[in-house]
Amino acid sequence: MNIDNLSVWLLGVFAAVVLISGLTFVFLSYAEKEKIALRRGLLVTVVGSGLILSALALEKSGQWILIALITGILLAGGILFVLPIGKIEMDLGQPAHQVDERQIIFARALLELGSANYQRYYNEHPEHKIPDDLARSQPGLLNPEAKHSDPLHSAATAGSFTLTEALREAVDGPHAGEPYPSSPEHLTRAVKKLACFYGALNCGIASLTPSHIYSHIGRGTGTYGDPVDLDHRFGIAFTVEMNPEMTAAAPLPPITMESARQYVEAARVAVQLAAAIRELGYPARAHIDGNYRVIAPLVARDAGLGEIGRMGLLMTPRQGPRVRVGVVTTSMPLIPDSYKPEPSALDFCRICEKCAHNCPSQSIPYGDREINNGVLRWTIKAESCYHYWTIIGTDCGRCMAVCPFSHPDNWAHGLVRWGIRKSGAFRRAALFLDDFFYGKKPPARNSSFFP
Repeated sequence: MNIDNLSVWLLGVFAAVVLISGLTFVFLSYAEKEKIALRRGLLVTVVGSGLILSALALEKSGQWILIALITGILLAGGILFVLPIGKIEMDLGQPAHQVDERQIIFARALLELGSANYQRYYNEHPEHKIPDDLARSQPGLLNPEAKHSDPLHSAATAGSFTLTEALREAVDGPHAGEPYPSSPEHLTRAVKKLACFYGALNCGIASLTPSHIYSHIGRGTGTYGDPVDLDHRFGIAFTVEMNPEMTAAAPLPPITMESARQYVEAARVAVQLAAAIRELGYPARAHIDGNYRVIAPLVARDAGLGEIGRMGLLMTPRQGPRVRVGVVTTSMPLIPDSYKPEPSALDFCRICEKCAHNCPSQSIPYGDREINNGVLRWTIKAESCYHYWTIIGTDCGRCMAVCPFSHPDNWAHGLVRWGIRKSGAFRRAALFLDDFFYGKKPPARNSSFFP
């Protein structure tokens, strides 16, 4: 190659890289139905490649200045990539006290006005009565009078709720006589493979601690207010994936339809897996929507499936919060997975705040984590979140929809997630680009499952 043509060749390479990368992003945005990202990606591609190509008309000195500028930016980016930016404190402790399920908002919402349990609870916790009664005065989830009510989506959601309710009676049962003789290593591999065979996306095992287990029954089978009696040693946690397109519709009705469907999937997998374990001669209980004895996200975190993010949900490495979690507890001898602290995810949540910016009820906190029940965490306002559900008639999900980790799990977004794990500078650049291409407050995808 003639040295006189080297600058032309280099500018051509830079322009080709910008053009190919940009068109790839545009194609992916089209496939993902991201209209804002498509338009902005096309604009950046045309302008970026056009500016580089227009430099071919410059004198050689001008071309080399542009080449030096581009090379300097790339080198600076490479240096920043390896610098320890955004280091964050990891709190590996466990909650100091067990949670009483009767105090969570979903259990309180089930209390019947004027019942003995209603009177007893609000006599002991009068601070909850006014906000809870206010929520009861609103239309409620799937109510035809709610703001985002839609008969077809509501009927489809109610169909899933019906099946989940039916499965609540099947979470436990007697186990066979003699335990299947096998090693913990073999049994661990078997239950993980079986969970994925039944439909789980990922599976991990945690050693149960008191902080995983509710102290008293607030919902589901059993007697309301009784102490939880669960002496199992291990929690088998797994995830099922929510459809990204239906999640992107949040807070419109498709999100509730998809959320309910995946609660069914999590319940189905858990009930099947628990029954299979009991058939092998070991006690096992499924923990499903409306009939938990454990705090599923905490078990899943300690089983190595992710971190608890700003919005209070499990943040998985590849789907972010766009999952539902199921748990089976058992005394089958298993090998627990170790909790894998992921400071990059917590650092990203710390700088992002997109879920807080977009929360319609302002239930998600800004700022850094604070000590709550002995651990460092972000604590959402569950009451105002649920109250908003009762007004709009869906379970919102806006935080999941806007989270940068919720993008589809493909090679392109996977490459960004890899960079986020590796570099604090990349995390900040990725957040800037996510805000630019998708919007700091992206609109809900105005789509209906039904034509």
